[in-house]
Amino acid sequence: MTRFVLVALAASTVAAFTPVQAQQTQKPVLHGRHWIAITGKPMAATAGAMMFQKGGNAVDAAAAMLAATATMWDVLSWGGETQALIYHPEERRVIGLNALGVAPSGATAGYFREQGMRFPPEYGVDAMVTPGTPGGLMTMVARWGRLSLAEVLAPAMEMAEGYPMEADAVRRVRSNRDRILAWPYTAAVFFPDGGEGPEAGDILVQSDLAVTLRKLVEAEADALAAGRSREDAIQAAYDRFYRGDIAEEYVRGAREQGSRVTMDDLARWSVYVEEPVMTTYKGIEVYKLTHWVQGPVLLQTLNILEDFDLQEMGYNSARYVHALYQAMNLAFADRDFYYGDPYFPPEEPIRGLLSKEYARDRAALIDWRRNDPTLGPGDPYPFQGGTNPFLSHLEAWNKGASPLEADAPEERLEAFEADFHQGTTSIQAADADGWVVSVTPSGGWVPAVIAGRTGIGISQRGQSFVVNPQDGPYNVIEPGKRPRATLTPSLALKDGRPFLSFAVQGGDTQDQNLLQFFLNFVEFGMNVQEAAEAANINSFQMRSSFGDREIVPGRLLVREDTPPWIRRELEAMGYDLTSSQRTSGPINAIYFDWENGAFWGGSSNFGDDYGVVWE
Repeated sequence: MTRFVLVALAASTVAAFTPVQAQQTQKPVLHGRHWIAITGKPMAATAGAMMFQKGGNAVDAAAAMLAATATMWDVLSWGGETQALIYHPEERRVIGLNALGVAPSGATAGYFREQGMRFPPEYGVDAMVTPGTPGGLMTMVARWGRLSLAEVLAPAMEMAEGYPMEADAVRRVRSNRDRILAWPYTAAVFFPDGGEGPEAGDILVQSDLAVTLRKLVEAEADALAAGRSREDAIQAAYDRFYRGDIAEEYVRGAREQGSRVTMDDLARWSVYVEEPVMTTYKGIEVYKLTHWVQGPVLLQTLNILEDFDLQEMGYNSARYVHALYQAMNLAFADRDFYYGDPYFPPEEPIRGLLSKEYARDRAALIDWRRNDPTLGPGDPYPFQGGTNPFLSHLEAWNKGASPLEADAPEERLEAFEADFHQGTTSIQAADADGWVVSVTPSGGWVPAVIAGRTGIGISQRGQSFVVNPQDGPYNVIEPGKRPRATLTPSLALKDGRPFLSFAVQGGDTQDQNLLQFFLNFVEFGMNVQEAAEAANINSFQMRSSFGDREIVPGRLLVREDTPPWIRRELEAMGYDLTSSQRTSGPINAIYFDWENGAFWGGSSNFGDDYGVVWE
C-alpha cells in the first residue's frame, strides 16, 4: 500500500529568514497516515470522513464534501459548477475534470447589447449557466470512486431534511433579503414565513432538494436492480438529472422566472475529462486546469519569477512584494485578454502563454524602481509560431479598462475589493492508496434563483462572460459556451509523486494567494500551516472578473502588521496601500511526506474551514 504524507519541509527548501516560524501557528498542522479530508465547513469535512470509514477513497470523500457544502450553501449550491484535479495512483498522472455549466439558449452577445449591458448581470436568470456540480460529482464517483452514489449522497440527503445553519450562511441570507424575496422558490426556503430570516443555529429544511437527491438515488437503485453495472447505474442518475423529470422541473421553474434555458441545453451539456496544463518550478511540476479557468496564471507567474532570487530578496520585503505584484499583473493581464472556453473558437494561445521564453520576455518589462500601471497583455503568438489575430484589440486594451481611481469614495473601494474576494469553498482529500483530489467548487451562491421545486440554486457564473470582443475576444458569451471562471485547484508533483495539493477561496485573489502559499513553502521553508497563515499581498491592478470589470492601478493590499518601513518603501514606488487583518481567503492544503509515509494538512486560521485526518 502506497503511503503519503503531509510534512515539514525538507531541509533543502528551507530559507534563511522566515518570520512566521518564530511564532506558533494559531491552528495546528493535521498529521495522519491513512486519510485526510479538508473543506469549508466542519460538518462537510465530517461527511468526507464518513466516506473513508465506509471504505471509500479520496474521490468518494471529496464528492461527499462537495455534496454537503452545496447543501449548506457554503458560497455555492447544487446548481453551481465543479472542477477538480485528481491524481490517479495506478496511472501515475494528474487528471482534470471540467464540470462548468454553459450559457443557455438565448444568451447571445446581441441579447445583452440590446439590454444596454457591457457585461451580463451579477444576479438573476440572465446571469445563469446550466448546472455543473451534479454532473461533475456523479462523474467523479462513477469513474474513480468506490462507493455507491447513495452512500456518497447520504450525508447531504440527511442535511437537506434539516440541519442547523452556520452564522456565515445566515449573514448572507439576511443581507440579501430583498433580492431573495423577489424569487418565490428561494424565498420559500429561506423566508418561509416572510420574516427577517434565519438565525444562527436555526434548522434549515430543504424539502425540495431532499426529493431531488432521493430521485438520483432511486435512479441508481433501479438500474442496479435491473442488473446494470455500478458505473452505468450512476449514469442513470446523471441522465435523470439532465434529461429526465428533474431537468423538466428545473427548466420549467427557471423559465417561469424569466430564463430562456431549454431541455436541450441540459441534455447537450457534458462533463469533460481533460489533460491539465503544467509548468516546472525549480524541478517541481505544478498542475492547473487549463484556460477555461484562471489557473494558468499561477503557472505564468511562476515562469516569470523562476529566474529571480526570491530568497535573497527576503520574505515580504519591499523588493519581494514589488516582484510579486509586477509578475502577477503581467500574467493576469494575459488572463483577462486570452483565456476562454477551449471548446469554442477562437483557439487560445496557451502554448505560447506557458512557454519559458515568453515568460522571460514578459519579465524584461518589469520596472524595478516603480509600479507600472500601464502593463497590459503581451503577444504570445510568436512563441508558438503563430500570428495574433486580435492585434487591434490588443493595442486598444488599456483604453477599454474601467479604472476605479484610488481616491474614489472608500465605500466604493470596499465594495470593489469585496468583489475581488468573492468566496467559494475548497476541498482537499487524499488517502493511503495514493488518490489525491483538489477541488474549488462554486456557483449558485446566496442570493441565487432556485429553479422551481428542484431545490437547485441557479449558478450566476454567466456574469464572467464579456459581451464585446474588445473586452476579451476569447470570452464573448454565446449559447453552449463556458465562461472563463476564477476557480482554480492546484496539484504539485516532485520526483513523479504528489508533493502538494492546495486551493483557496476568493475570486480574483485565488491564484495570487496560492502563488504566495507555494512560494512560502518552497522558497521560505514554511510548513503547510505556517504557509496558510502567513501574510500575503493582493493586487487590484488586474480587471475584476465580476461586476463592471473595474481595476485600481497601484492598489495594494497588505496585512495590517506590515512594518512601517516596508510601507514607506512601497509607497515611494508608487503603490496605494490598503491594509487588513486578513489578506487571503481560507487556504486548504496537503503536503505529502514520502520519507515518513504520512500526511501534513493545513487550513487557514480563520473562517469555517476544517480538516479531519486519521492515523
